[in-house]
Amino acid sequence: MSADDQTAPSGLVIREANDNDDDDVLAIERRAFGRDDEAELVRDLLRDPSAAPRLSLLAFERTRPVGHLLLTAVTLDGAEQPVAAALLAPLAVVPEAQNRGCGSRLVADGLARLESRGVGLVFVLGHPTYYPRFGFTPAEPLGFAPPYPIPAKDTDAWMVRSLRDGQPPAASSVRVAVAEALAKPEYWRE
Repeated sequence: MSADDQTAPSGLVIREANDNDDDDVLAIERRAFGRDDEAELVRDLLRDPSAAPRLSLLAFERTRPVGHLLLTAVTLDGAEQPVAAALLAPLAVVPEAQNRGCGSRLVADGLARLESRGVGLVFVLGHPTYYPRFGFTPAEPLGFAPPYPIPAKDTDAWMVRSLRDGQPPAASSVRVAVAEALAKPEYWRE
C-alpha cells in the first residue's frame, strides 16, 4: 500500500484509479446504478479533456473493488475572482457494500485530496439528506447557478462545499460550467 492509499478499520482501501482500472470502475458504476448509462457517462468523463484535472478514486474491500468516486473540474462563469472548483459526480457503491461507510469514506477522502490540491469549491447534485453531513449546503441561495435549470422540487439537491474557511462565499451571479460530457440538460434532474 502506498502513502496515497488509506485503509479504514473495516479493511476498506481507497486509492486513485489509473487507466488500468477502467474495467473495474465501469463495472462498479453498472452494478451500483443497475444500468449502463451511468457507466457510459463515467467512461466519457474519463476521456473528456474538459473534465481535467479530475480525481477518480476506487475503494476496495480486500482486493475486491466496491466503490468509485469521480470529481471533475468545473469553471465558474461570472466569478469575480478565479477559484479552482470541482463537481462530485458520480458516487457509486456496489449493492453489497452499501450502508457500510464506503460512500462516506470516498467522499471524505476525495474532499481531503482536493483541498490538498488547492481546490476551493466542490459542487454536487445529490441527495439533500446525504451530502450535508460533509458540509454541503444549497448552492443557489449563495448565487451559484447549476449548468441547467433544476426542477423547483429539487433545488436543495444542488449543493456546494467550500474547502477553505468552511463557508462558501456568496456569489453575485455565477453559473457553474461543467465538462462537455456532462453538459446535457438530462443530467441535471435529481
